[in-house]
Amino acid sequence: MAATRSSEFGDLVQIKKQLISIIAQCKERGLVHSVKWASELAFSLDPLPLNEIPPALELTEEDARDLDALCLAKSYFELKEYDRAAYFLRGCRSQKAYFLYMYSRYLSGEKKKDDETVDSLGPLEKGQVRNEALRELRVELSKKHSAGELDGFALYLYGVVLRKLDLLKEAVEIFVAATHALPQHWGSWLELCNLITNIEMLKSLSLPECWVRDFFMAHMFTELQMIKEALQKYQSLMEAGFAKSTYIISQIAVAYHNIRDIDQALYLFNELREQDPFRIENMDTFSNLLYVRSMKPELSYLAHNLVEIDKYRVETCCVIGNYYSLRSQHEKAALYFQRALKLNPRCLGAWTLMGHEYMEMKNTSAAIQAYRHAIEVNKRDYRAWYGLGQTYEILKMPFYSLYYYRKAHQLRPNDSRMLVALGECYEKLSQQVEAKKCYWRAYSVGDVERMALLKLAKLHEQLNESDDAAQCYIIYIQDIFSCGLLIFDSALYGSGRRGRLARAQHSGVRCARLRPLSRGEERAEEGALLRRLVLHVSHATAPLLAGAGRWRRLAAL
Repeated sequence: MAATRSSEFGDLVQIKKQLISIIAQCKERGLVHSVKWASELAFSLDPLPLNEIPPALELTEEDARDLDALCLAKSYFELKEYDRAAYFLRGCRSQKAYFLYMYSRYLSGEKKKDDETVDSLGPLEKGQVRNEALRELRVELSKKHSAGELDGFALYLYGVVLRKLDLLKEAVEIFVAATHALPQHWGSWLELCNLITNIEMLKSLSLPECWVRDFFMAHMFTELQMIKEALQKYQSLMEAGFAKSTYIISQIAVAYHNIRDIDQALYLFNELREQDPFRIENMDTFSNLLYVRSMKPELSYLAHNLVEIDKYRVETCCVIGNYYSLRSQHEKAALYFQRALKLNPRCLGAWTLMGHEYMEMKNTSAAIQAYRHAIEVNKRDYRAWYGLGQTYEILKMPFYSLYYYRKAHQLRPNDSRMLVALGECYEKLSQQVEAKKCYWRAYSVGDVERMALLKLAKLHEQLNESDDAAQCYIIYIQDIFSCGLLIFDSALYGSGRRGRLARAQHSGVRCARLRPLSRGEERAEEGALLRRLVLHVSHATAPLLAGAGRWRRLAAL
């Protein structure tokens, strides 16, 4: 199998050479994130012998003429003196110098925008601060593009400018062109990921056939919540020769996190920490898992460890925020999420988690603003849509809740929690037929909270559909017993006047009595088992805000 994958992937030696080459090119242009991605992949492959290492890129006449100015400007660029770097690159004609000139102007505008935002605006205020250089850059890059004078890197920058100006359709076209012009540059693929909204759009794109496309498709499947396909793709990549890649391990861990396989995700994150103990990337996701499992010592250790590494990273602030939230210190948690957003106003997780903290503090208006900011950053974030639905549900605005729950359901069509929430909304709007469909669908796709059948049974009961209600109760009892969750819902006890409902109760008791005892098991245990089965628990009538668990469990996973 591995040999087949390797043959499909091509020669790993050639891939390593391409990675080494793209690392050098990205370094020259200051594209540090693309350098890091390519370097991590190159590190996971076997070293090349000396005679196989690709030579340095040859200089053109224009490169040689601009070399001194480029070296000087690059030194200023690395010190984040972007205006100074751009000044000394004026008039340079080489492709490298032109990209660094335009990129310096773009980053200068971004830095000024961020500084102005932090100085004048609160974290929840909707500022109108924009990068003033964007329009000029678009005009100049557009002229060069029309003349066919942009290389793969310049096309990437042009696409970023268009995206920042909300010209998304044009940006997609340019990023696709950038992947064709320079397939090994991960930055173009990653920007394209952020603009694809559904699988149909993904299939409609004409993308180059190369090994990087496999990484892109795996990442895209994860973003579109197509986790089974994503895991298959990442498994193929590992079999093809990238088994040591920490990038792939982290992506698989995130995929398991998205499908709420907490044990597997925790195992992979712990393995990742062993291989790369000073890694900060994705540790906010790891902290979400620790939060859900209420693993206070582990979360405390992670927070202290990241503070020692770099306390001014976005991920560190989010981990500390999760730690304080787990301790029910919601004001402190919100403060650290605000710090994360000052460091990176486009941090999706921080906006969503801050929305939850505001909900804990009963500040619904601030929570709504935080969730809306999260959606602005990434419209595919089902957690923010769901959070808005819950907020408006608490405000007793079911039509608004229905709209946001529908959005969340579109993003997670097989998530039972979205379907149960939709069913509750339809019930409040007296649309019982739609509610019944939602509850049954939630049960069919795998009801993670084991609420759907109970709600469906009670709805049947309210509509005097006793036979259907009893059938739902019986299935519920059988499912609960088969899973070992020996809980019996109190709703059955209030239905004794109906024969079928009474038999549903008796069926549950009979299930406990007929349970086979293992050798050496005490008879007293059977009595305890029966008492636990008929325990008076009514999940379905629990208040929406009975503790923070329901909010954060959904948000984190």
